[in-house]
Amino acid sequence: MKCFKSMSFLAFMSIFLLQTEVLLCLVQGHVHYHEFILKDTNFTKLCSTKSALTVNESFPGPIIQAQKGDTVNVNVYNEGRYGVTLHWHGIKQPRNPWFDGPEYVTQCPVQPGTNFTYQILLSSEEGTLFWHAHSDWSRATVHGAFVILPANGTSYPFPKPDGEQVILFASWYKEDVMTLLDETLKSGGLTTSSDSYTINGEPGDFYLCSNETTYRMLVDYGKTYLLRIVNSVQNVDMFFAIADHNLTVVGADGAYVKPIVTSYIMITPGQTMDVLVTAKQSLGHYYMLASPYYDGEADDFDKSMASAIFQYNGNYTPPSSPIYPTYIPGYYDIDSARKFVTQFRSLASAEHPVDVPLNVTTRMFITISIGMLHCPNNSCAGPEGNRIASGLNNISFANPAVDVLQAYYRNISGYYNASFPDEPPNLFNFTSEDLTADNYTITSRATRVKMLDYNATVEITFQGTNIMDSGENHPVHLHGFRFYVIGSGLGNFDNVTDPLTYNLVDPPEVNTFPVPKDGWATIRFIANNPGVWFMHCHFDRHMSWGMDTVFIVKNGGTDETSIRPPPDYLPACSKNSLFGADQSMLQIEE
Repeated sequence: MKCFKSMSFLAFMSIFLLQTEVLLCLVQGHVHYHEFILKDTNFTKLCSTKSALTVNESFPGPIIQAQKGDTVNVNVYNEGRYGVTLHWHGIKQPRNPWFDGPEYVTQCPVQPGTNFTYQILLSSEEGTLFWHAHSDWSRATVHGAFVILPANGTSYPFPKPDGEQVILFASWYKEDVMTLLDETLKSGGLTTSSDSYTINGEPGDFYLCSNETTYRMLVDYGKTYLLRIVNSVQNVDMFFAIADHNLTVVGADGAYVKPIVTSYIMITPGQTMDVLVTAKQSLGHYYMLASPYYDGEADDFDKSMASAIFQYNGNYTPPSSPIYPTYIPGYYDIDSARKFVTQFRSLASAEHPVDVPLNVTTRMFITISIGMLHCPNNSCAGPEGNRIASGLNNISFANPAVDVLQAYYRNISGYYNASFPDEPPNLFNFTSEDLTADNYTITSRATRVKMLDYNATVEITFQGTNIMDSGENHPVHLHGFRFYVIGSGLGNFDNVTDPLTYNLVDPPEVNTFPVPKDGWATIRFIANNPGVWFMHCHFDRHMSWGMDTVFIVKNGGTDETSIRPPPDYLPACSKNSLFGADQSMLQIEE
């Protein structure tokens, strides 16, 4: 069994380490090494040039490929202008939170001029996931696909495709993203929308100065292709369709699902999907479109559409223009989004079984809301001179000066409070159209976490709210786990009748899921991964405003059920993530 090795980092490995690597390969699967260099790179898009932070000078960043059960080591050198962390989205990292990545939760940023090696432990994940920066808004240009192939001796639960292609959606801003974030956080107002969306780094034909670089996927007639679709857009869900071609969804978030045949998909930021498409139309060019979906009232989003071309090989006269889809849902098509989302079911086969927890020991009810924080003299740019904030159970999460994991592991007091509540402070009509009084809108800032016993069976119902007429779909992501989405619905959750609708047979097992606008969703998981794990909305602006919390899963009774020891080196904690020597508004004073 030969381990894959990559890049110059291996030149520094000793003979002893190489021999150790071979032993690890034989016992634990392949061990991979990658070198990521963070640095500013110039790009010209939308008729203008700017410098953006990238990995290895590419946008999107490099694809990591491994097999189920492998270990991946990524040495990150920061040659950029500010501190950055990286997160391996959807990878559970069993007992290994030290390398999960969210800043001030499991580590402090890797500062300019330093490096840090991440150890990524693959376990049950199989399919398409991705990696991205998890500090400030640097995810905008620091991200890439993470492809996990079946282990040796196993195969896909569908006929092996003839080819495959990563399709990655992202946001593009003409201005520097960190400058925009700085201005937004200082003013307390709304965030700036992107100037375009991109497919594999290119905006496409419907933007100025872009049609010469539109991404083209070349295909052969009669062949079937696996599209590994990643949504890394900052703040909006996306519809996707290919003109005149049906799509078959076979996987989501690194797990397989019962096939869904559809003419479009809806995918939230943080979600990944494996989709089959067969090239069986007349030879020609067909548009692939990525179009935003938004169901909020503020209407503050980028109303544009990215395009790529599904282009057949062969001897034919190229058309003057690609064929446009006969149907792709509109920006505000709630019914089409909901119809797609509710179709997901786990494969639940002998090879890919489900194990839905039945005996709940910890039950939580968490409200999701946009609110406000008071500003002195009404000096902020939000409603009534207040600062826009967001929260879970009316708590807006604040990043501490020392990351939660170090504070917990080393028993350092003063950086977090283990008092995140199991329910909101008040119960009311969460979806009412008249929720503007201060007792609804004003949130509190704190670093409050939820403690979980090892092996606790956890059920969480998330309730969307319409406070300040701000109800919208929220993609919630939980680090360290895959969980079952056993139910969802519209309106206020009814704890008597709604549990009767739960799917306990084949619910989807995911890491990111949409809580519908003015609706609810219920998840279950077993807290069998000791460590410190972040949970947040995957709209970056909501995360920046505080729609986050942290779960601390206690150790079990043995070494094998306890957090692994920390690495010899961790990035030092300081107060200069983004704003020099000053603290971010997302941090609290020591």
